[in-house]
Amino acid sequence: MKKSLIVLLTLLVALSSLFAQGAAEAANTYPEKAITMIIPYGAGGTTDVSGRKFAALLSKELGVAVTVVNQGGASGSIGCQAALDANPDGYTVLFTAESLGTQRVMGLTNLSYDDYKIISTMVNDPKVLVVAKDSKYNTLADLLADMKANPGKIKMSYTGPGGSGHVQGLIMEKLGYVPALTAYSSGADCYRAVLSGEVDFTNSNISTVKALIQSGDLKLLGVSSNVKLSIYPDAPLFEEVDPNAAQYMKNAFTPLNFLVSNKVDDSVVEVLRNATKKVVESAEWKSFIKDNALEELYVQYPTVEATKEFYKNWESMVSWMLYDAGVTKYSPADFGIAKP
Repeated sequence: MKKSLIVLLTLLVALSSLFAQGAAEAANTYPEKAITMIIPYGAGGTTDVSGRKFAALLSKELGVAVTVVNQGGASGSIGCQAALDANPDGYTVLFTAESLGTQRVMGLTNLSYDDYKIISTMVNDPKVLVVAKDSKYNTLADLLADMKANPGKIKMSYTGPGGSGHVQGLIMEKLGYVPALTAYSSGADCYRAVLSGEVDFTNSNISTVKALIQSGDLKLLGVSSNVKLSIYPDAPLFEEVDPNAAQYMKNAFTPLNFLVSNKVDDSVVEVLRNATKKVVESAEWKSFIKDNALEELYVQYPTVEATKEFYKNWESMVSWMLYDAGVTKYSPADFGIAKP
């Protein structure tokens, strides 16, 4: 009996050693083939715009194709789950927005940032309020006044429950402006709804609608931030029109993040982190950041520890805001999310 146990233990140790050796060898040669980058939202939205640019530059650094796959639906939860269900070999990665921090309280999935290893937090894409070129609204003050006078009547497109647009709508409600929220699958669908007249306005991300503002198809009314847009410095901040908004405008509403399954080997993660560092330091990426007025979150949160703390604080703030508004399925307390 003892002899059999010794043989079994010896085999287990040998197998463990072989597995570790295989993982190390795989990491030494990673990547050897194309990488799939899942973007859990539709094409044309903020995550897609930044993700595709990042994927192209990451491909140059790694020397293999990085193919973007849009897998939208359910506020990003379908694509996030797909990235987690894939073989954890580093050949499926995730470029996602903030909804991963609210999916549990919204009852969409049991996923959170804890299910992934952080490669890097990426950028914040400032939120802007836009209307169609022929809209009767010419200023943010005009729009807010009409919303206050007609609660629940002025239509706003957004990308679904728990997302940044939803949070924007809740902030408006707290300030006394009650839009009629209409959900769409992507940021691009949201602005198309404005262009077609299906809705009156949207609270989009600047990178998504910049070209349409420049062409004159959309009018930029204001900025949901406490920092002026470098490319549109004359656009008023929300808090300049309503000072009560200042308490909410200090937050990054749309933080984009580069993640992999927490089962991916650390040596592969390190390869991706090193490549990402080179990408964000490149002249081409810096030009993209400047042209789209993006905020460099990887500068503000340069380490994994700092990023985790950022996620924790963001999840707490937004989850409790959604819960207090009565729109979540579960309390943040059910998941140990402390109240801010």
